[in-house]
Amino acid sequence: MLFKKTLHELIELIEKGEITAYDIYKSLLERINEKDKQINAYVNVFEEFETYKDDGFLKNIPIAIKDNMHIEGKPTTCSSKILSNYVAIFDATAVKKLKEAAATFIGKTNLDEFAMGSSTETSYFGTTKNPWSLDRIPGGSSGGSAAAVASGEAIAALGSDTGGSIRQPASLCGVVGFKPTYGRVSRYGLVAFASSLDQIGPITRDVRDNAILMNIICGRDEMDSTSADVEVEDFTAYLDKPVKGLRVGVYEDAIEESSDDVKSAMENTLEILKRLGCEITKVDLPHSKYAVSDYYIIAPAEASSNLARYDGVKYGFRSEEFDDLGEMYIKTRSEGFGKEVKRRIMLGTYVLSSGYYDAYYLKAQKLRGLIKKDFDEAFKEVDCIVLPTTPTEAFKIGEKVNNPLQMYLSDVFTIPANIAGLPAISIPNGLSKNNLPLGLQIVADAFREGIIYQLASAFEKEFNLADKLPLD
Repeated sequence: MLFKKTLHELIELIEKGEITAYDIYKSLLERINEKDKQINAYVNVFEEFETYKDDGFLKNIPIAIKDNMHIEGKPTTCSSKILSNYVAIFDATAVKKLKEAAATFIGKTNLDEFAMGSSTETSYFGTTKNPWSLDRIPGGSSGGSAAAVASGEAIAALGSDTGGSIRQPASLCGVVGFKPTYGRVSRYGLVAFASSLDQIGPITRDVRDNAILMNIICGRDEMDSTSADVEVEDFTAYLDKPVKGLRVGVYEDAIEESSDDVKSAMENTLEILKRLGCEITKVDLPHSKYAVSDYYIIAPAEASSNLARYDGVKYGFRSEEFDDLGEMYIKTRSEGFGKEVKRRIMLGTYVLSSGYYDAYYLKAQKLRGLIKKDFDEAFKEVDCIVLPTTPTEAFKIGEKVNNPLQMYLSDVFTIPANIAGLPAISIPNGLSKNNLPLGLQIVADAFREGIIYQLASAFEKEFNLADKLPLD
């Protein structure tokens, strides 16, 4: 039953000599063989136990990696037909840092194609299911990573977050998901979706595991010009600090827009925070209500540029029948990309086109500045802001697949942090009437990850869902 334990518990057991990393690998492999036919959390499972370093903090414990990050010699598909035959020739920096800390890898997890989606229903390799209820989505786009951690198919995982793709599935699967400040973690080796928004972060069963992985993967990287030259802190040092006197802002507009279950959970959250001695204040973020519209101009614009490289010449899949080069390009992209990816490429190409750039993309960038300014003003008054991670519990598979606008609104509370480049976490915040997980989101100013872990850890001690995960 080693698959039920947390990363820090397993490290302690190895240090005591009671188990080996291979014992953990075997336990996970047995669990995957038992559960993954139902859940479909993995695109590829590594059937051979490979180690990269004899000694290091992670003791060769296997970690799962979202399949849009490179591990040298392993497939990177982005859950797309167009990359279904691609094998990575180098390590992503985050993966390289995990190897240097003596991690191993158990497999690559499923995602919405090219990380575009909120439900992990757009994967070329099939839908991932929520381990709490198999007729419901796990969230997206890191749905495979969140479902794997929640179901015991992984001890911990890495995901990527462009508009909430770590926090939203973490919330819907009852685990902990963290999006760092933009620039905290190198994006080198992460397949680009929207370069000014993408960030890599950990998905774990508790806050301590999350801080441990953040300690390892963050830091300046000369291979990524957008990575920040900021001191790497020990985030675990914040976990036992008291939160009495911490100034916590509440974004009430988000609570008002949520389901009754989420409202009730947030009322309970505020009572707990008051009991812990936090000073609760209302904050106003007047431009955040436009964040979804802003995101769906900026992200597709960047995606249309980034995905231009998949033309059948440089990478992956190529159409088999064509008469000339132009037709090869058209058929390769038509056959290789799924519906949602094509929708975003067309949207992005349109807003960047001559005559519409000023009307859409330029205005969207100006609005981005206003959203960031709102947060800057709020953080003059408070240390962090709390709000729901999602407006509802996990919805049913297929429920929103034909309504893109409704699907996009699944990320309405997570997108503002990406637009502003701020760190944010989702931690479990109780269960709905249907016994499905709900999430609490905590946002802080740039490079203040430590204070997020401080508040998240204190809240988790009062309200821990880890022992209720669907691990049986």
